[in-house]
Amino acid sequence: MARSPTEYIDIIDLFQDDFKYIDQEYLPSIVSICSLYICDDKKEFILMTIDATWAYGKQICSLLSLEHDMSKPQRISVLNGVKIVQVDYGITFVAILTDQGQVFLASEWKTNKTLQLINTGNDCFKMIACGQFHLLLLRQDGHVFAMGDNSYGQKTGNEKSSLESMIHIDNLENVQLIVCGRFHSFSITNNGEIYSWGLNNYGQLGLGDGKNRNTPCLVPFPNDNSTRIKDIVAGMYHSLFLFENRQLWGCGSSNNGQIGLGYHSERSKLTKVPIENVQQIVCSKFHNFSLVYDGSSYYAWGKNGHWSSPKKLDYHPTSFASASTMILSSPITFGLTSTIHVFGSHDSISYQSKSILQLFNNQDSYDVEFLIDKKRIKASKCYLKSVSEYYRRMFSGNWSENDQVIIDDYSYETYYAYLLMLHTGKIHINRLNITELVDLAKCYGDIKLMEHCKTFIRNDLNTKTITTYLSLINKYEMKKLYDKLAHLTIEQVLPEITDSIRQNNENSIEFLNWFYNQRRPFISK
Repeated sequence: MARSPTEYIDIIDLFQDDFKYIDQEYLPSIVSICSLYICDDKKEFILMTIDATWAYGKQICSLLSLEHDMSKPQRISVLNGVKIVQVDYGITFVAILTDQGQVFLASEWKTNKTLQLINTGNDCFKMIACGQFHLLLLRQDGHVFAMGDNSYGQKTGNEKSSLESMIHIDNLENVQLIVCGRFHSFSITNNGEIYSWGLNNYGQLGLGDGKNRNTPCLVPFPNDNSTRIKDIVAGMYHSLFLFENRQLWGCGSSNNGQIGLGYHSERSKLTKVPIENVQQIVCSKFHNFSLVYDGSSYYAWGKNGHWSSPKKLDYHPTSFASASTMILSSPITFGLTSTIHVFGSHDSISYQSKSILQLFNNQDSYDVEFLIDKKRIKASKCYLKSVSEYYRRMFSGNWSENDQVIIDDYSYETYYAYLLMLHTGKIHINRLNITELVDLAKCYGDIKLMEHCKTFIRNDLNTKTITTYLSLINKYEMKKLYDKLAHLTIEQVLPEITDSIRQNNENSIEFLNWFYNQRRPFISK
């Protein structure tokens, strides 16, 4: 059943049934969520606040030797003041990566139901990935390590299954990304090569056969500018590959339609999925479905044969977590959610004037409605004019008698969030709505909203997001962010470019040609 737009304003609201017993005064302090062990009878969570990490759920508390209390999450004291950048999990263990490159592990057998630091010495990791019973760790220098089960070669070689020791995976260097399915694994190197290993009974490794592999094998696919790999996700027995040209390819089992190529088919070679302009993909190693986002809409397929090809979700979800509610009884976060950024007043909603809220989207008290994508948002002209110079001008003169305004430039979700902000003083900003909100703030002359957007960009600006925010910073002349761009470029981007050039002569030629072409206009002057 479709949910109302207000339920999507905050991802916490998606879990209102799971959190209904928690003291409601605690919930506003949550800034990020990771759902664990998601199935019909197990709902477990890692919750983040500004300065602490919390466990909520019977199994995760047991795993950490904490007393489960339905009314409040339990603080994980060893992580006090520690910034968490990634959380992943298997059936009986949880792994946590910090911004300092430390990896903490909790399992029933290895860590005796405590959270222990597993990388000692000088090891510094930048990514983790968990299968059902195995764990991969990507070190800062591009080397990959493994722990856990090795029944299908997930750890490579003939190593015994164990979480007692960490092994180095030979023949893998310069790795940028690691991915785990249920019993299989992938890596992407900095020159775009894809390697796979582990269980392959359905062809999920993309190697053209159904034989298991206990060493990383190169996945055959053209590696050029038009087909450079961008991302990989791996499910129970299928895999999806997103390329820079925004095409999506898949392999493995499709007994439930999970690779979007029909029912009861197995593809051992990468095959194009019939959907275009894909920007993001997710799937779960414990479920048979897939989700993608194309920049404006979410699509789903799989899950017990509901859909065998991509189906657009027509109730306008605003995140993968909300999209998963179309398929599962309870949403999942697909790892740790991005930080939930709430800007504006921190007063509780009960403290706000109820009379003002009654003027928003209220069937009984409105004199104007905004029509967006065949959906309506109701409001009061008088109130909007009192809080916004833009609306004061809009509803003056010829507009004064107009009771309907058609909005073509912004999505329904973004415009709803903005109008709600004008009534509550709070707005939730994320990577999906930031571009529209910046444009809206500039067009409507909303200085406060623009400052909130700049703060969000400043906090979220890193090497992975720089390409997204660079155009915004330039277009809207956010000069206060230029210093951070410069620092980021000098400290992180240029060293990566230098390393790439050193390792590949073709990259050197390509970079020099680009650099020369960039300088030509200045030289000619």
